[in-house]
Amino acid sequence: MLRIAITLVSALALASCDAVNTVTEGFAHAKAVESDLEAATGIRPQVGFNWNNGRLASVTVTFPRPYDGMPLSDLAAATRDAVAKEFQQKPEAILLSFALRE
Repeated sequence: MLRIAITLVSALALASCDAVNTVTEGFAHAKAVESDLEAATGIRPQVGFNWNNGRLASVTVTFPRPYDGMPLSDLAAATRDAVAKEFQQKPEAILLSFALRE
């Protein structure tokens, strides 16, 4: 009985370490994407991400205001490149957004 309990606790500990590791690595990747895009645009966006069963489901990149320094297609390409480079995995979706303030 004790052996089963120890095995179960060990399995749960290993599983939770992987989840914690994924989240902490994800935040490091998100910060790196923010830095890359700030270097390219001069505006630091906020980057969020969603992992689902070990796969990168989506990455959300939100700029604090619209960016007029380059065409939207070029900004989207720069965003796509930064996400692929830093997360080292292609997400199912990249959401590019801008905050509009009055």
